[in-house]
Amino acid sequence: MFFTKEEESRIVEAIRVAELKTSGEIRVFMEDFCDADDPVDRAAELFATHKMNETQNRNGVLIYIAHTARQFAIWGDSGVHERAGQLFWEKEKHLLRRYLQKDESCAGICTVIHEIGDILKINFPADKNNNPNELPNDIIYG
Repeated sequence: MFFTKEEESRIVEAIRVAELKTSGEIRVFMEDFCDADDPVDRAAELFATHKMNETQNRNGVLIYIAHTARQFAIWGDSGVHERAGQLFWEKEKHLLRRYLQKDESCAGICTVIHEIGDILKINFPADKNNNPNELPNDIIYG
């Protein structure tokens, strides 16, 4: 098991809170080993498999972690990437790496979710009258 029930709840709650402020969607995918040579390729594959590329504003973000292999990637759809820019993703990658190296994956994921939520809120603010949750907030286990 990757997380305790309490940690799972913290991550799902972090996603829920982040998504209240934005039309963007955030998901977390966890597995033991990366099924690709590069975790970025695996994240892109999973992003499409889980139909995250079908959000209305192309503003989904996937946090991918291959726990046992100690690999990860963060994949943002084209709408997010165009607005956030490569420097934002590099910053988030370094932040998450620091937490993972300290074996504080839950805290790191929640922190990154919060920061991604902030950039999504700026670029894709929630419509108070119509902000459907396009994708589930639960953690996906592979």
